[in-house]
Amino acid sequence: MTERLYYTDAYLRHFTAIVASVDGAKVYLDRTAFYPTSGGQPHDLGVLGSARVVDVVDEGERIAHIVEGEIGEGEVAGEIDWPRRFDHMRQHTGQHLLSAVFADLFGLETVSVHFAAEVSTLDLAAPTVDAEELAEAERVANERVAANVAVTVGFEDAATAKGLRKASEREGTLRVVEIAGLDRSACGGTHVRSTAEIGAILLRRTEKVRQATRVEFFCGARAVRAARAAREEVAALSRRVEEAGAALKKLESETASLRGAKRYFETVPSPDGLRRALVRETNESTRAEAIAFTSYGKGIFVAERDGAILFAVSADTGVDAAAKLKPLLARGGGGKTLAQGVAADPEAAIRELLG
Repeated sequence: MTERLYYTDAYLRHFTAIVASVDGAKVYLDRTAFYPTSGGQPHDLGVLGSARVVDVVDEGERIAHIVEGEIGEGEVAGEIDWPRRFDHMRQHTGQHLLSAVFADLFGLETVSVHFAAEVSTLDLAAPTVDAEELAEAERVANERVAANVAVTVGFEDAATAKGLRKASEREGTLRVVEIAGLDRSACGGTHVRSTAEIGAILLRRTEKVRQATRVEFFCGARAVRAARAAREEVAALSRRVEEAGAALKKLESETASLRGAKRYFETVPSPDGLRRALVRETNESTRAEAIAFTSYGKGIFVAERDGAILFAVSADTGVDAAAKLKPLLARGGGGKTLAQGVAADPEAAIRELLG
């Protein structure tokens, strides 16, 4: 039988043990601080002597350490990969807290959990969880993190253990993880000592899985990384939108220029040699069309919409656009080749400008 040191001290990083037996890559110890894959929580990594521990398997009475390297007989020193272990502790306690919050706020039972390398999930017994519920659960969970509530581990008889969030089917002694005043759950996993050590909790999205709703969550450093990634994604999307907007504007300008050229060459010159165009349907690209039209020489371009006048002329017409348009405006102005404003009498202004 392997004594499970992590049951009573999840913060134990270094330990010594006696090698009970070796079966190929499997090493069995009389006691261990290495957590095996169990209850949705991944196994620890680390070293035994000079060998790397690459997997830890719960075989019931014994725990098998799968190693890369040689392990001799006698005493061996073990060292846990602490950043990995502490991350798992934060996720697991965070899950207990979230499960308690969903149960308290909405009466939703957690039916399963899973902790992966970057994202953790819990499945709730509900066909849907809406955005408002998700936001409220996240808010309340983070409030309880900030409250620095104690997390303790105890051992109780299954027959007399009271107040468990979910009844246990185990008999005999139960290991009970308690978040003071918030949650009591039978659990064999590793946990932090207080809710403050969980760090920030971030709920990202939900997914329907059979009759349940799967909630993705991040705790501690994972939450920071996820938030940063989301921010960078939004920034990248914003840049793409800006670039697309700039490209669209350029395309619209080029299209307007082509439209202006087409209008110019389709317009028959008047006896005085000037080409005159009147446009009633204007938009943001009309200015570019007007500039293109007048760029070929001997051109006068007038656009009007709801009293707003745009007046453009070629430099070789001898017309000063601002000087000619200004007396016709209620407000506005411009330069020698292009002016615009709101006319007091649009129709009279059009006749004057095209005359």
